[in-house]
Amino acid sequence: MKITNGLVEQHIHGAFGVDFMSSSVDEILNCSERLLDYGVCAFFPTIMTDSIEKIKERIEIIKEAKNKQGKKSAQIAGIHLEGPFINPEKSGIHQKEFILPLEVELFKQIEDDLIKIVTIAPELDLSGEFRNYLKSKGIKISLGHSLGVDFTNIMQVTHLYNAMGSFSHRGKSTVTASLVNDNIYIELIADSMHVSDDVLRITFKQKSLEKILLISDALPLAHSKSDCMVFAGQKIYNKDSKLVNKDNIIAGSSMLLCDIIKNLADKNILTFESAINCASTNQLKYHNLKNTLKVYWNDDYTVNKTQMI
Repeated sequence: MKITNGLVEQHIHGAFGVDFMSSSVDEILNCSERLLDYGVCAFFPTIMTDSIEKIKERIEIIKEAKNKQGKKSAQIAGIHLEGPFINPEKSGIHQKEFILPLEVELFKQIEDDLIKIVTIAPELDLSGEFRNYLKSKGIKISLGHSLGVDFTNIMQVTHLYNAMGSFSHRGKSTVTASLVNDNIYIELIADSMHVSDDVLRITFKQKSLEKILLISDALPLAHSKSDCMVFAGQKIYNKDSKLVNKDNIIAGSSMLLCDIIKNLADKNILTFESAINCASTNQLKYHNLKNTLKVYWNDDYTVNKTQMI
């Protein structure tokens, strides 16, 4: 049996049937308690592209849940705002009608101290004013749902390879820029569906492991008994553990971080210890968080139990 620190989910939309875009305070609290059993010590509820009114409502709900949390739960460490300041050409399952231009005054309408990460398309911030403002507020700026290669004031990349310009051997691309820039952290959904196993192996060889942040990008369908749910204004289906909409566009993941660690270790894509570093150690340091959990793992890389510390 192995013992590790707790995991940090910095990009998660829900789990166990709980959707952070529609759930009540009590449902979020229940979800945070259950995440503890899956080895998570802290998480960043991730808000999708939606109307300003809806985003403001969700922020208030998540804040209320955070204020009511007990010790025996994964702690809400902040909010990851994934949209609406993204590129419509790389919207994925985000609702295009709610995408907004990168204007400081628009951000101020939803601004809150609990927002710690904001995913943006920097190529639409030509003056750099939007990024400068986010940086002045201590927000981690993530390049995502984007065709950009300008990393000015960018700290990380949202789910590398997904919803961005693809690899090009003849010019600059978001992917290559992310891999060769040693100052940039990358989020990676290593569920073998969002990114193939061979590309995962290439990524772990090319990018410093200290700059890799494993994420689940889990949807409410993760560890849920349902095989279909409405998410981001559309039906999302679970097809053999792959979550897609009616057009077969891949959505988030059906896995949590502990499942992703098992996937990597089982396939010898990454050692268990390195996977833990990318799912725990790196995030704790990156977000300046204190670990509050001991996680006990079985020999088959499943979580046996967790213990608060």
